[in-house]
Amino acid sequence: MIATTPPPTRRGLVQPRIRRPAAMHLAATEYDRTATTLAGLTPDDWSRSTPCPAWDVRELACHMVGMATMVTTPWETARQQRKAAKDARTAGTDPLTALTALQVSERADWSPERVVEAARKVGPRAARGRRLMPSFIRRRDLGQPQRINGRDEAWSLGYLSDVILTRDPWMHRMDIALATGTTPYLTEDHDGVIVADVVEEWATRHSAPYDLTLTGAAGGHWSRGEGGEVISMDAVDFCRAVSGRGDAPGLLSVQVPF
Repeated sequence: MIATTPPPTRRGLVQPRIRRPAAMHLAATEYDRTATTLAGLTPDDWSRSTPCPAWDVRELACHMVGMATMVTTPWETARQQRKAAKDARTAGTDPLTALTALQVSERADWSPERVVEAARKVGPRAARGRRLMPSFIRRRDLGQPQRINGRDEAWSLGYLSDVILTRDPWMHRMDIALATGTTPYLTEDHDGVIVADVVEEWATRHSAPYDLTLTGAAGGHWSRGEGGEVISMDAVDFCRAVSGRGDAPGLLSVQVPF
């Protein structure tokens, strides 16, 4: 069994590794690329199945819009969280599952055109809402333990805002590309930065030596020590593996949150 541990923390909370200006630039760019991806879908694409079993492409896009909407203002954040907490108690499920279900159900009657329009409008507002989160708020405990690699860990709100809320739409953009049989738009200065941050966090979550080569526009090469596991694969496929999408062997079984 591979030994795993949370990444280095401050005050016992997992913190973002990316500097805040860079993190906010990544957020704004990812929201823009999400809107562009949705606008480029064909009528048939919206009903295709996705790697998220409960959702087709339209429902997945509704979740993406709903999650972006949640961070536009503190009031919307509180509204969604209160409603999701109530739904979770009623359904006997976890708050995150209830939250994402809420985001989809509130847009159950939305047409693809309305989803695209909402994505275009909400992206800049979501980026601004995250950018304006005060530092004293970002340092606080998220308040809900997150179970990663079989153990609970505590996240700072800054880790959620600066990192997870960009990784989430990024991975779903990759999900949409897979569902529609298209090639996702990837660049070194955006996707490559997101992937590099995932790799660096993955490496801190295991203590083993490794040699990792990721191909494609978002790829690169990373290594530590000698005699470790040698991995060579597509950068997006690597992120899919360490996100927990399916069973992955060896060090790829060490998960990174998205």
